[in-house]
Amino acid sequence: MTDQATESENAEAVTESNPCLSCGACCAHFRVSFYFGELAGEMGGWVPVELTSKVNDFRAAMKGTEAGHGRCVALRGELGKGGVSCSIYQNRPTPCREFDAWLADGTPNPDCQRLRAQLGLAPLPALD
Repeated sequence: MTDQATESENAEAVTESNPCLSCGACCAHFRVSFYFGELAGEMGGWVPVELTSKVNDFRAAMKGTEAGHGRCVALRGELGKGGVSCSIYQNRPTPCREFDAWLADGTPNPDCQRLRAQLGLAPLPALD
């Protein structure tokens, strides 16, 4: 097997275990606003300031998402295609960390299902 074939199979396995890596719809739909204490710098946060806009004295938003229905500046790749990803995944803000494809009971997140459908992607199955 070639290295390229192995990489392709590995990418498919990761995509199956994490459907976000072949979607990205939430990153181009929701306003991503969060407490300013998450901003890197003096406050001790982690989100890169240069990728955000000030919402008010207490909140920031990821650039591109300020009004909702806009693509986050940190999103890389094409929506609905394999390999879509977040360029600041380890430093993403709380709303991104808390949005899951599945709810705690294993049922698919209805918002995720709706956005996947808009991209023509198959619905997610419930988890066992």
